[in-house]
Amino acid sequence: MKHWKTGLIAALVSGSLYAAPMNVVASFSILGDVAKQVGGERVAVQNLVGPDQDSHAYHITSGDIKKIRSAKLVLMNGLGLEGGDVQRAVKQSKVPYAEAAAGISALKAPEGGHAHDHDHGHDHDHGEYDPHVWTDPVLMQTYAQNVANALIKADPQGAAYYRQRLTAYQGELKKLHADAQKSFAAIPQNQRKVLTGHDAFAYMGKRYNIRFIAPQGVNTSAEPSAKQVAAIIRQIKREGIKAVFAENIKDTRMVDRIAKETGVKPSGKLYSDALSKNAPANSYVNMYRYNVRALSDAMK
Repeated sequence: MKHWKTGLIAALVSGSLYAAPMNVVASFSILGDVAKQVGGERVAVQNLVGPDQDSHAYHITSGDIKKIRSAKLVLMNGLGLEGGDVQRAVKQSKVPYAEAAAGISALKAPEGGHAHDHDHGHDHDHGEYDPHVWTDPVLMQTYAQNVANALIKADPQGAAYYRQRLTAYQGELKKLHADAQKSFAAIPQNQRKVLTGHDAFAYMGKRYNIRFIAPQGVNTSAEPSAKQVAAIIRQIKREGIKAVFAENIKDTRMVDRIAKETGVKPSGKLYSDALSKNAPANSYVNMYRYNVRALSDAMK
């Protein structure tokens, strides 16, 4: 009898005895993972843009519109990451939605979407801010808080459960930041330079004092000109940049070409705007640890 009661109480506390999990739609895999970490058993999360897929190149489908309409809550990144078609579909669905990057002090997307010291003139549809806030685990504490607030609003009965999970998750994010800080601090400042496929790491660069150079702006759909690529090749040679990375969401040809012309051996790939289906980057925390390790090894 006693065992049965303990089991019942445990089930009631976790909220999983009677309530079916709440349907949550997240616009992309990194945000979907944060929703799972905070939501635990009380949520069933579906992503519009899955692992290894590029949010910048995504266009909404009729299947996704159905997903949105059957959700109890839609989570978006905000800061222009989601295209106009996604924003319209979410607003028209009348389903409650929240932006995870709300209240985060965003970096301006440089003119033409480029964060570097050479001439670029890209058009991109991201608007004036850089949406890639997830490359800074300190900002992700606010991001997770926004997700928790949205879950609590949509499912008030789960408030205590979500708060508890949020606190534990924010603890993980603090450790992630401390470990990243330690790894990067071991690398001399003048060696902290990295080439990536598109401009996705400005927040990480600002937090840990790393210079990221990219042939493409914050949006992957704008192709760089031959002149821009030539300028980057000169810069890599001039500054002796050793860390050259492709990304999981992008075709690697551009980075391969730059690596070949500079004689720098590609350092592998980074996970920028999407998780991987399986290891090594199947959760945000795993993705970040993987990227920090890969970057540290390449910059040494």
